[in-house]
Amino acid sequence: MVTGMSDNQPKNPLHGKTLEAIVTSLVEHYGWEELGKRIDIRCFTSDPSIKSSLKFLRKTDWARLKVENLYIETQSSVWKKKASST
Repeated sequence: MVTGMSDNQPKNPLHGKTLEAIVTSLVEHYGWEELGKRIDIRCFTSDPSIKSSLKFLRKTDWARLKVENLYIETQSSVWKKKASST
């Protein structure tokens, strides 16, 4: 039996996450200033907003990949902290 891509998606840490949710989560966790230090792109460092960031990230694959990777790293460390505190 051939399995579809959706069968593999639950293991994907980005599954079900919109780009807006990812950026919002990172901004809540780091704030714009720290986010701009971690990923040096103007939409995070010069008059940042969710709307302008989404517009840029949707057109710029390399920047979106950096944001997605930071989100995965951040979530991994949050999950590890939660697991060790229980």
